[in-house]
Amino acid sequence: DTVIIDTAGRLHIDEELMEELKNIKSQVSPQEVLLVADAMTGQDAVNVSTSFNEALDIDGIVLTKMDGDARGGAALSIKAVTGKPIKFFGTGEKLEALEVFHPDRIASRILGMGDMLTFIEKAQAAFEDKQAEEMARKLLKKEFSLADFREAMLAMNKLGSLDSMTQMIPGMKQIAKDPKAIETAEKEIKKTIAIIDSMTPGERLNHTVINGSRRKRIALGSGTRVEDINRMIKNYMQMKNMMKNMG
Repeated sequence: DTVIIDTAGRLHIDEELMEELKNIKSQVSPQEVLLVADAMTGQDAVNVSTSFNEALDIDGIVLTKMDGDARGGAALSIKAVTGKPIKFFGTGEKLEALEVFHPDRIASRILGMGDMLTFIEKAQAAFEDKQAEEMARKLLKKEFSLADFREAMLAMNKLGSLDSMTQMIPGMKQIAKDPKAIETAEKEIKKTIAIIDSMTPGERLNHTVINGSRRKRIALGSGTRVEDINRMIKNYMQMKNMMKNMG
């Protein structure tokens, strides 16, 4: 019941494009007209938004590349010259990188104070209530298996990239500035999932049965080393103990 008409894009304004857009608007009578603007283009984005608004009377703006350094200036300038609200913004190329624009939350991120409200919303969307309750129950009863550990890793992936997550958590701004640290962490998550996928159902439920020969087989199946298996199991045990103590 929703139709999105994605029109041709332009880096600069031209009359042919404007006439095309006016014709589309008159023929389709859309409920809403949104301008997608590049937050990194600075003054050009302001000029484009002004021209589009004058020609089409837009209803709102979507800002892309808001993970760049010029994010604040473009948002303020476009809002000031058009008077139209910024409705969404993008911090990446995937669908989950598109977010509803909350000015206070964006200001908090820019200042390095995090954005816990958005982080909590993403976490709630990634974990279903029943799934979260079941995981909590297993942690309290010491039943948290490697299969559950894998589900937790997959849910973390649903939250978005680690880079975007560090922007939302207070005190994590320094980590966000180190691309190598984020890249290493993302690789470890993928490696962990690959290792657990190479285990038998019995091994996932009871890691104590994983002896030396089994570790070699798992390493071969996941394209990793025995040392990686050992480290993954150690990390799993640390997380299990930490969550149990929190419980």
